[in-house]
Amino acid sequence: MDRFLRIALAKGRIALQAVELFENIGINCSPVREGTRRLIIRDPGSMVEFILVKPKDVAKYVELGAVDMGVVGKDMLLEQQPDLYEVLDLGIGKCRMVVAGPEKPRFFLNRAVKVVATKYPVTARNYFREKRESIQVVNLDGSVELAPLVGLSNVIVDLVETGRTLEENGLVILDEICPISARLVVNKVSLKMENERINKVLKALRQALRKAV
Repeated sequence: MDRFLRIALAKGRIALQAVELFENIGINCSPVREGTRRLIIRDPGSMVEFILVKPKDVAKYVELGAVDMGVVGKDMLLEQQPDLYEVLDLGIGKCRMVVAGPEKPRFFLNRAVKVVATKYPVTARNYFREKRESIQVVNLDGSVELAPLVGLSNVIVDLVETGRTLEENGLVILDEICPISARLVVNKVSLKMENERINKVLKALRQALRKAV
C-alpha cells in the first residue's frame, strides 16, 4: 500500500486559501477549512496528509524531508534560502516586500550607515548590498512600523498588502523589492522517489490555476 503523500501548510490565511486549491483538484481538506485544532489531517481517498505548521517552519520541514511538499510564502524562501525545489507560484497570499519610511526623514540624517528595522534581515542585507549601500540591521519581531517613528531606524523592510498600516502611521513606500505570493515547494529526494504522484498533483494544480484566471 502506498504511503501518504505529506504536504506542509503554513497556518493561517495561506492554509485556508491553499485548501481551496487542493479541494478543487479532489483532495479533501474540510477539517482545515472548518478550523480543526488537529495538526495532521489525512485524506485516505487521495492518500494525501496535511500538516499545519508555523509559516517560518514550512521550508525546514520540506528541506529536511519530514514532508514531501509544502506551501510557503516567497518571503520565507528569500529569507531562509532553503535547499529545495520551488515548483509553482500558487497566486495566493499576494503582497509586496518593500522599503518604507517617513516621507520627510527626521532622524540619523548625518549618518553614513542607514539603519534598517525588519523581520527579514537576510532580504534587507541582500537588497541594500545590490544598491551598494551600507546598513545596520535592527531585527524586530513586532510592529516594525514603529521603528522609524521613534528614531530606532531610518527605514523598514517589510511586507505590505494594501499600504494602509503604513499610511496610518505616516510612512510611505520608498521602493518595492519584489512581489510576494505563496509557492509550492518540493523536497529534492521526494521528487525522485515520488515523482509520479507529485507531478500528478502539480499538473492538476496548474490546470486549476489556469481555469481560475
